[in-house]
This record gives sequence, structure tokens and C-alpha cells, in this order.
Amino acid sequence: MRYLGYLDRFNSLVSRAMAVVAGLALVTMMGVTVLDVILRLFFRPLTGTFEIVSWLAALTTAFALGYTQIHRQHVAIDLLVNKLGSRACAYITAAVNVVSMALFLAVAYQIFKYAGSLRASGSLSETMKVVYYPWVYLVAAGCLGLVLALLTEFLHSLRECFPRQKSTW
Repeated sequence: MRYLGYLDRFNSLVSRAMAVVAGLALVTMMGVTVLDVILRLFFRPLTGTFEIVSWLAALTTAFALGYTQIHRQHVAIDLLVNKLGSRACAYITAAVNVVSMALFLAVAYQIFKYAGSLRASGSLSETMKVVYYPWVYLVAAGCLGLVLALLTEFLHSLRECFPRQKSTW
């Protein structure tokens, strides 16, 4: 029980920090877009706006995943599951969390490998000619933030599956 509390606090801290970064990226994305529109009217547009906005959109999406999971702000269709008892619901939640963790661990691993290949090949963005593999690493980190949130939720659902057993987590 005590360790699960520590994990909850750590998960909350990580997800909040990532959500703040996602929010800042979203505001920056908006600022870059507005600046580009204004500059198009009077001078010439910003070079690489599409690339910058794309990178910020990827960061916003990836870094919001864990926070969204913790606060259950995602789309869920649970009409059938809600009709079952709380213990059956906990089993289903645990199973879904395990599958989701496996999926997003695999996704994070593949994205991490892809970032490594971009780094090794020296790939540059098309318009601005800058390295962009760090953004890809950040997307992998966002997926790992979701895995942490799913792990925490999985452990909570295990506690509901086996309520009578004394637990030290």
C-alpha cells in the first residue's frame, strides 16, 4: 500500500510535468502560427513553420497521454463493463492495462529505435535543415509516460481484484 502511494505521487508528478510541457508546446504552436500569418500579410512568412508546428504537435500529443489516462479524459466505451460487478470490472481493467502497457512499450521502443536511426544517418528536416531526432526521442518519452500511468492503474486494479490479501505495495 505504501509503495503504491509513492508510485501514485511519482506518476502524478511526471504526468503533470509532461502536461505543462504539452501546454507550453501548444501555446508556442499557436504563437508560431499567428506570427506566420501576420508576417505573410506584411513581409514574408516564417521559414519552416510547418516543420516547427508539426514537431510541437507531436510533442503536445505525446506528452498529454499520461495525464489524459490518469484523469480519464480519453474516450471509453464501457456500457457493458459498467453492468458487471466491481470485481469483474477490475479484472477487465487489469487485462486492458496489461495489453495497453505492452502495446505502448512496443511503440516507445520502436520510436526510440527510429530516433536512433535518424541520429545515426544524420537526417535533417527538409526546410530548415536541422536535426529533428530529439523530437522523436521526446515522443518516445511521452509514450513511456503513458506506460507509467497504465502501470499505476494496473496495480490499483489488482488491489481491487484481490481485496482480502494484505499488500505492502
